[in-house]
Amino acid sequence: MELIFPTVIIILGCIAFLLLLQWKNLRGPPCIRGWIPWIGAGFEFGKAPLEFIEKARIKYGPIFTVFAMGTRMTFVTEEEGINVFLKSKEVNFELAVQNPVYRTASIPKNIFFALHEKLYIMMKGKLGTFNLCQFAGQLTEELHEQLENLGTHGTIDLNNLVRHLLYPVSVNILFKKGLFPTNKRKIMEFHQYFQVYDEGFEHGSQMPECLLRNWSKSKRWLLAFFEKNIPDIKTYKSEKDNSMTLMQDLLNVIETETNEESPNYGLLLLWASLSNAVPIAFWTLGFVLSHPNIHRTIMEGISSVFGTAGKDKIKVSEDDLKKLSLIRWCILETTRLRAPGAITRKVLKPVKILNYTVPSGDLLMLSPFWLHRNPKYFPEPESFKPERWKKANLEKHVFLDSFMAFGSGKYQCPGRWFALLEIETCIILLFYYYDCRLLDPLPKQGDHWTWKSASRKQYTGHRSKKSNSSLHLVGVQQPEGQCRIEYKQRKLRSSGAEEGQGLLEE
Repeated sequence: MELIFPTVIIILGCIAFLLLLQWKNLRGPPCIRGWIPWIGAGFEFGKAPLEFIEKARIKYGPIFTVFAMGTRMTFVTEEEGINVFLKSKEVNFELAVQNPVYRTASIPKNIFFALHEKLYIMMKGKLGTFNLCQFAGQLTEELHEQLENLGTHGTIDLNNLVRHLLYPVSVNILFKKGLFPTNKRKIMEFHQYFQVYDEGFEHGSQMPECLLRNWSKSKRWLLAFFEKNIPDIKTYKSEKDNSMTLMQDLLNVIETETNEESPNYGLLLLWASLSNAVPIAFWTLGFVLSHPNIHRTIMEGISSVFGTAGKDKIKVSEDDLKKLSLIRWCILETTRLRAPGAITRKVLKPVKILNYTVPSGDLLMLSPFWLHRNPKYFPEPESFKPERWKKANLEKHVFLDSFMAFGSGKYQCPGRWFALLEIETCIILLFYYYDCRLLDPLPKQGDHWTWKSASRKQYTGHRSKKSNSSLHLVGVQQPEGQCRIEYKQRKLRSSGAEEGQGLLEE
């Protein structure tokens, strides 16, 4: 009996020790659950998601989980978690985005998984750095056509100006020349429906469509637009060469699996090509015009490369862009400051990060918005400092370390180089032909803490009248409020532009 008792104690101790080790091994990150079943912390998180993330980082540390709307989202904010997000084979991009793709574009799960890899490889090649030269001439030509509508002078909201320039340019190049409407009423109709769809995209990616009546109406209109035009896109032939548009190549891949989802992929491509490029062009122009020294240096560079404004229409070549590197630095610095709120992967098998185990099924989340505001990675993170991009090896297409605006790893944005070229060309032509100045201060991007003030647990920012915060998780941060620009033609072009205000005058 005396021997049995110590033996039982030892066995129980061993069992307790093993259970403790198992508990430690399976211990998940701190979890913010809220108190309402299924909804969890959804209401508080949804009001101001980026503020919520930063408050949680301060309170719980570099890794934490948010339970909202039946979904577990685990956020990582420091090196070890970021490395798992970028490099682990146990996390998956496609599984993370499949549901949002279904909700926003109605692409079925089986079709999405069958086509995603093929489409990504095709788009990466088509829009890659080796093929950009074929788009340079098209971009210049299309932008010249749209600039003709400005007339010799005028005043317009800067965001509307960028939309009127880049909507038709992107659609006519990526889908089919002449696809974008030219009738004024139809142009406004396109703008109206796409803007409602774009502004509601984040909610549409998470909520049942029946709860978003106006957004759903816009989605149906855009799908009908593509359904009507897909036959013409298929048969379109360029007058100048035999090259195919991106949408034509997309259709060739899609039709290996289905003939029914072409309009849906047209809608997805439309959103991908406009939703980030337009606000980045807006913010870049706004930042440049708000910094007189930078604006002056860019204007001097444009004059040195292209000469005095007013001669024949200029063409922008790859060599020209290399001489105007400050413009690309400004675009990338803008992108850093206005980066997406979060990018995501789905956890396939439990992964260890720090002392925690993130269970399978979680969405692993990384916030480029906050990563880009960490002074450890970007000194003076809230300042617009294009010169910091001197250190990036852009000639070899390498960004700065910890720059995540285009994603990272296997599925970086395949259109990033095309978007940069499009915005560069737009800025060069606009500044070459017009003197521009802002009539309003550059608007805020909504409420947010700076990293410094957040670390002191002090809130700073401007409260939106529309909602608690306009900062969002999906895509580039949007401007909040009006920002008018006045433009005046530097000299009448030989193309015969008539004296007077343009068609876009507000």
